[in-house]
Amino acid sequence: MTDVVSVIDAQLKHIDSIAEIYNQALAKRTATFETEPRSSAEAAGWIADEMVVKVAIVNKTVAGFARVSPYRDRSCYSGIREYSVYVGNHFQRKGIGRQLLQVLIDDCRKKGIWKLLARIFPENHASLELAKQAGFRVVGTYQRHGQLDGVWKDCVIVELSL
Repeated sequence: MTDVVSVIDAQLKHIDSIAEIYNQALAKRTATFETEPRSSAEAAGWIADEMVVKVAIVNKTVAGFARVSPYRDRSCYSGIREYSVYVGNHFQRKGIGRQLLQVLIDDCRKKGIWKLLARIFPENHASLELAKQAGFRVVGTYQRHGQLDGVWKDCVIVELSL
């Protein structure tokens, strides 16, 4: 990778780019069960509601984002977060996802989060490899976890103890 990547806390000025990148992934049908595009207003809620949202900036352009969301409501799970990493179509396969995930991990560790996890479609090889490179272990597979466009999808569960 030759471009300089800065990973910083997401700000409201990044919202349109975050929504656009998320919607690119949604259209591919390999990263989320969601089927309706997200608006910038909905993405703004992620910054307001989430504990950690990061963006990768390349040449003043938002190239990707990563975020965590609560795992469950019960207090015994208060230190567990589910993570997501999305990289814009023109910036994939350049190490940006790896940088985003590492900064996300480091920030969560500082905030007292003790575990990160994700559910990844088995055919999403890039995300599974990213998780593996970051030290996540495969816990198992939820079979027929949900339907996407009328097709049952499995999810591989990965976790990292911080």
